[in-house]
Amino acid sequence: MIDRMRECESIFRQVLNRELLQMTLSNTRNVDRAVKVKVRPVLIQDKLLFQETVYRGTQVFHANYTDVELAEKLDEYMVHLFRQAQISCETEDISILVGKKGTVTVKRKKKNVSRKQNCEADTAGKRDFSHNRRKKYILSGGDPVDFLVGLGVQTPDGRVTKAYYDKFRQINRYLEFIEDILDKLPTDRTIRIIDFGCGKSYLTFAMYYYLHQMQGRDIRVTGLDLKADVIAHCNQLAEKLGYHQLDFEVGDIKSYTGEDKVDMVVSLHACDKATDYALEKAVKWGAQVILAVPCCQHELNGQIQCKALQPVLKYGVIKERMAALITDALRADILEQNGYDTQILEFIDMEHTPKNLLIRAVKS
Repeated sequence: MIDRMRECESIFRQVLNRELLQMTLSNTRNVDRAVKVKVRPVLIQDKLLFQETVYRGTQVFHANYTDVELAEKLDEYMVHLFRQAQISCETEDISILVGKKGTVTVKRKKKNVSRKQNCEADTAGKRDFSHNRRKKYILSGGDPVDFLVGLGVQTPDGRVTKAYYDKFRQINRYLEFIEDILDKLPTDRTIRIIDFGCGKSYLTFAMYYYLHQMQGRDIRVTGLDLKADVIAHCNQLAEKLGYHQLDFEVGDIKSYTGEDKVDMVVSLHACDKATDYALEKAVKWGAQVILAVPCCQHELNGQIQCKALQPVLKYGVIKERMAALITDALRADILEQNGYDTQILEFIDMEHTPKNLLIRAVKS
């Protein structure tokens, strides 16, 4: 325990520099003191400091510290207040978990070079450490992008439509997940991608634009959905934009038999067991990458029984969310058993929808 905490102290001192992107401490032991804490580097009067943002109830508190001052605070936080730390740097991600018995687990994962190259930057090509910096998205909010204009997310002059700003952020967040797995996709042939339950296909168009237009990858993408009118509209837009390797089909995920080999399977907000059908097909195809955002997990909700938890499960919304979390955890475990490195990640902010978890699986 002491040795592992010393390792945590060493990590904090190592990462408090210009390469730190963001640090989040969560899973609090005392909500009255703080729910979570976020840290990022800032440059004030040419001096590198670290801004601490403390979330307490509905209030948010900001303070700036030197690396030495903040390192001491972070040590104290992990010993007495928080059980989890997520650290994102330019070259690696670090996760620190403190168990109930004091056990400490540290996981480190190196990043792709491309991720480092796309960090927030100023006009000189350097990291932006300004106190009130704006987030730099993969798709800029000031430049018109053909599919965003076609879907009404942007005006023809590139301004993000107010009603679609959350969708714009969601699209960019989704592209960040794809950016992270770029090196897992083949480079010597056409990349085959299927989007199950594509709906209006905001994210399908975004995926095609990013991989083909921005990254120059040879891809062929198919979107599948049950709504014929929506599919017809998507095909019309794809043809209008000249997205020749993007097509949409009317069909059901469970009965789809159009492919023998797929490199990447996407399933965003496919309802109930439709997500499981998508995952099953992805595993059978040996898909290299799987991205799934489940929705409406009714299967386990109708079966879950536990006498000890009955005082909790009697509340419908609590039972629904517990069933959803357990279902997603089981899905992730099954993917791992089938040879996938699997993560469950926050897709978008909880304030927009409680269905905000993304399962990202990469074949190992």
